[in-house]
Amino acid sequence: MSDKISEGNRSARERLARQREQEKGREKRRRTLIVASAVVGVLALAAVVGLIAANVSKDGGEDTASGPAIAPSGASGEDALTLPVGAADAPSTLTIWEDFRCPVCAQFENALRDTVSELVNDGQVRVEYHLATIIDGNLGGSGSLRAANAAACAQDAGKFAPYHDVLFSNQPPEPDDAYGKNSRLIELAGKVQGLDTPEFRSCVEDGDHDSWVKKSDTAFREGGFQGTPTVLLNGESVFPSKDGEQISPAALKKWILAANKGKKPGTAAPSEPDAPAPSSAASSSASPEGSATADGSATPSPQGDGPADPAAPSSAAGS
Repeated sequence: MSDKISEGNRSARERLARQREQEKGREKRRRTLIVASAVVGVLALAAVVGLIAANVSKDGGEDTASGPAIAPSGASGEDALTLPVGAADAPSTLTIWEDFRCPVCAQFENALRDTVSELVNDGQVRVEYHLATIIDGNLGGSGSLRAANAAACAQDAGKFAPYHDVLFSNQPPEPDDAYGKNSRLIELAGKVQGLDTPEFRSCVEDGDHDSWVKKSDTAFREGGFQGTPTVLLNGESVFPSKDGEQISPAALKKWILAANKGKKPGTAAPSEPDAPAPSSAASSSASPEGSATADGSATPSPQGDGPADPAAPSSAAGS
């Protein structure tokens, strides 16, 4: 009898143990389900927040790039994606694709600005600028888009060239999306005489040319270019080198004058209305001795016959 009681007790204890294990298992699965549901909810919320953030600039301006592509005044070329500077009948054309957040673009501009300005003023070359936004795709943010829209707004006012120079002379560090703030772009417009107007501010804040900028960036990506800056002299790549010679102020001048041999300088008025040629000192943002950094301090200008920084262009890869 005693053995039967003991065996019955063991069976009862085993049943209770199995029940407890089963209950623990059910409880664990329930908690897992609750946690998983919470994680899914958080991710869904993050996706919504990310979508909202992607469509609103840092200082509250909406991204209107889904609207019609409105080309700035004076834009030319296929789909009106070219911003021209210089005589329309200049014997040579310098085509430049740039991103206002691209540090190599700033190096190129700050090293070659005086030489390009001289050649434009002499009627030797016409510059055709195209804008891209690859840094936004690579690093996130909206500074490339916002700055390009502001530059297009400056084009409307006939002041693209000096404002273009100001943006590159005051370019923030690449990871710093300072140009994603319309307020900063409007602040820099104060360095170009007559640009900071209610019309310019409205154009910048409303993103009037956002869709046009996106269209330009699509043309860049579909054009087979490797990165920014892309610099073409009469359709031939000259950055970072040409025929084994690195680009420099002296080299660029030599290449353009050689291409123009026997041809008359251009005299026709530029397509850009009332737009001056690129300033040799990036307008009032730079001192006569050099260009200005983002904090306004002067840095030495490159010498006319000195080498440009042989940095590689920024990659065109991006989301």
